[in-house]
Amino acid sequence: MGCAISGLAAKSEFAERSRDEAAAAHPSEEQIQMIKDSWKVIRDDIAKVGIIMFVRVMSFIEKSVARLDQLEILETLAVELGKSHYHYNAPPKYYSYVGSEFICAVQPILKEKWTTELEEAWKTMFQYVTSLMKQGYQEESIRQRHLASSPKDRLDKRNTAL
Repeated sequence: MGCAISGLAAKSEFAERSRDEAAAAHPSEEQIQMIKDSWKVIRDDIAKVGIIMFVRVMSFIEKSVARLDQLEILETLAVELGKSHYHYNAPPKYYSYVGSEFICAVQPILKEKWTTELEEAWKTMFQYVTSLMKQGYQEESIRQRHLASSPKDRLDKRNTAL
């Protein structure tokens, strides 16, 4: 494998690129098809990937791939996942690493089917999903801060609105 060490530069670049693209574009139709085709191969050899990745992460990737043709649903799922990550105390700065780790894990499974275009498609999908997760995390953070404000402040605001 060796990906954990040799892939550090790629992971850093992947994370940096994710931060730079606040509103990431969703994958193109061609990228969606490439992702779906490669997922079939990955899913068939999931045991090897499962050792490297958590089952929960793989489950969300499966849901994401299945909903690439239903972007509104995928967006809702990703935002909700970001909100739940707030409660897990899993801040957004770590989200982009999941994509790079996933790519390192699946490259050996896809062997000669792995291309730079396929890698770019997966990166685009992960950047899109992580940008939505970050949005959900921020929304939940704001909501929790609002809930944490003193009851007196909330009561005063409610009374002035009348």
